[in-house]
Amino acid sequence: MIKPRPLKKGDCIGLVAPSSPTQVENVIRSKEVLEDLGFKVEVGESCYSRYGYLSGSDDLRAGDINSMFKEDSIHGIMCIRGGYGTPRILDKIDYAAIGNNPKVFIGYSDITALHIALNQICDLITYHGPMASTDMLKDFDIFTRESFINSITSEEFIGLVKNPRNHEIKTLVAGNTQGVLIGGNLSLIAATIGTPYEIDTRGKILFIEDIDEEPYSIDRMLTQLSLAGKLRDASGFILGDWNNCLAKPGEPSLTLIEVFRDLITPLNKPTIFNLRAGHCKPLITLPLGIKVSLNANKGEIRYYKE
Repeated sequence: MIKPRPLKKGDCIGLVAPSSPTQVENVIRSKEVLEDLGFKVEVGESCYSRYGYLSGSDDLRAGDINSMFKEDSIHGIMCIRGGYGTPRILDKIDYAAIGNNPKVFIGYSDITALHIALNQICDLITYHGPMASTDMLKDFDIFTRESFINSITSEEFIGLVKNPRNHEIKTLVAGNTQGVLIGGNLSLIAATIGTPYEIDTRGKILFIEDIDEEPYSIDRMLTQLSLAGKLRDASGFILGDWNNCLAKPGEPSLTLIEVFRDLITPLNKPTIFNLRAGHCKPLITLPLGIKVSLNANKGEIRYYKE
């Protein structure tokens, strides 16, 4: 896997909107927040565009990403927000150009589709981390900021992945394993099945998270991955944050942990849960595509050097 050159103060970050639109005032404020962190900022046309629930046409959104990777003056690329629409541009991305111009790429949620494609097609390490208008305009807490900055500026990944204080990482299935860390938003991972961009979990540690999905929906998506062999092929699992993934009041339901125990525990693969990564605050930035060791007995994830 290719680790992109770490960013430093004074480097230029390109802001792009591969998914849903953003209010103009939030685009302006997002640029200011990144500048306050010491970066120059180039705002892509997609950030100011709107086409229904999309931030412009498919060609415009893909073109922004392609041009940001090709432009030498841009050193890293951040998605301004998630939402809907990233899968629509997967077949419009210039993967050859990106492979020849590897750069820091940051986002989560709907951006998961791009993480999978860039990890698998370009062998590029990408960053599952905060987005400018979603996470930085209010409540940009110290833990989230430090995890973000440390991740994108580090020469190499070392040591433990640490949760915020008072947030315990818990064990679902004990054991130890190693593998390349992949994944992201469960809904987007499930949406890749049967496409040329289908996630490859063979021998890898699968990280998943989601928001606003009821337990039956999580059950359905995990079952889809199971029937496709994706859970069987993985070496272990990291269950992140599940923001508002609750049944409607008064409706009969399994709990989320019961769903995990039904569908993941029988696989007998090392599994932890309650990692603060996903649609949550504080938020850990995770590099995807790197090798990690998972000690589920202790609830530890460690960047692994062979």
